[in-house]
Amino acid sequence: MTLESRENPSVGIVGLGYVGVTLAAAMALKGFEVHGADVQPAVLDSLRRGKPHLFEPGVEDVFARCVNQNLFVAEELPESLDAAIISVSTPVDPVTHEPDLRNLAAAAAAVAKRCSPDTLVVVRSTVPVGASREVVLPALLAEWGSAHLVMAPERTIQGQALRELVELPQVVGALDAASLERGVRLFGRLCKQVVPVSSLETAELVKLGNNCHTDLIYAFGNEIAMLTERFGLDPLEVIRATNLDYPRPDLAKPGYVGGGCLSKDPYIMLSAAGRSGHAPGLVRAARTLNEQLPVHVAERVAAMMGAGTLAVLGWAYKGSPPTDDMRGTPIAAMMPVFEAAGIRVVGHDPLVPDAVIRAYGGDPVGLSTAFRTADAVLVITDHAEYRAVDIAQLLTDSPVRLVYDSWRILDPAAITSRGVRYAGIGYEAAA
Repeated sequence: MTLESRENPSVGIVGLGYVGVTLAAAMALKGFEVHGADVQPAVLDSLRRGKPHLFEPGVEDVFARCVNQNLFVAEELPESLDAAIISVSTPVDPVTHEPDLRNLAAAAAAVAKRCSPDTLVVVRSTVPVGASREVVLPALLAEWGSAHLVMAPERTIQGQALRELVELPQVVGALDAASLERGVRLFGRLCKQVVPVSSLETAELVKLGNNCHTDLIYAFGNEIAMLTERFGLDPLEVIRATNLDYPRPDLAKPGYVGGGCLSKDPYIMLSAAGRSGHAPGLVRAARTLNEQLPVHVAERVAAMMGAGTLAVLGWAYKGSPPTDDMRGTPIAAMMPVFEAAGIRVVGHDPLVPDAVIRAYGGDPVGLSTAFRTADAVLVITDHAEYRAVDIAQLLTDSPVRLVYDSWRILDPAAITSRGVRYAGIGYEAAA
């Protein structure tokens, strides 16, 4: 029976990180028979108990309901699947920034071993342009002699992945016409709109183009903030006036740019471009600026507060939509600055476990304790819990003398009226 005719197609997903777990949940909700595979025993044990090892709204409910019904996890894929989706991580080397495709190659070999030429193979991982053809395809051909292969990049945002997997257009590029038809049919069962493109490479560049463009947009907002800081201006005032009823693309607010995608995908594009003989200067400049921002903020905070205790609110890479993901978190680049300045760091995050805060060098505390014991407060994420705090109450009888509000989500008047200095990215009002 083919994928096109089965009422409940069987789909394998290799790699159960953020991309794989959210896709598994979304496909299970759509009635697919889903088989997830991962090499990490702790991940498998957690998922088998219906308790995902990561935070994503709605995912835990799906696993609790569907595990061992139409959603299964194991070390290896079963045989005779309609489709096998590769969603393993493709990290970049922390020193050279070259992409490491060993996980991709291993996943392709595992699929070739367990599945058959009738299985539609889908590359979901973010890869350099050409990697689906150069890394995945040879493993399949060596085992099978022929293959059905598509590239269908993941393009969701953490915090609303289950909704976006259904609502966002799914781009599908393929090895050939037969593969493309099967890929379109597969994702047509999942999402509202499928966008076929002419090749594997086109789909690969779509994903890189999306994320590198996002990095560029945010970098320009950060560039404005670097200027306003030096001119003694307010970046939010400049950006608000720039955007108001003006028909050109909006400027982004300044802020940290991290996460599993934006912290590595520009390097994947740079690597692929380099092999083609082109050096994308804008992509490199944007990534450099965005990576320097946390260090710059840490240096400014250290200069304004001096030695003492700093309360850091928000340790994940972002707060809205909320996540517990520490990939690309600003605090990783900030901590060496604070340590060199002799600053003790205490930390709070609504979702990040205390053990993770400790692993990054902070002492976990509650919000009220943070304000009772710190000399300064640094808000890193725009989490809803921080937006809702009664800052005036927290500062009552508090030793805090500086609040650095990176996303400008607190009430500055309530802060300065208590003799506390208020600052943010690109905004340093006189003390």
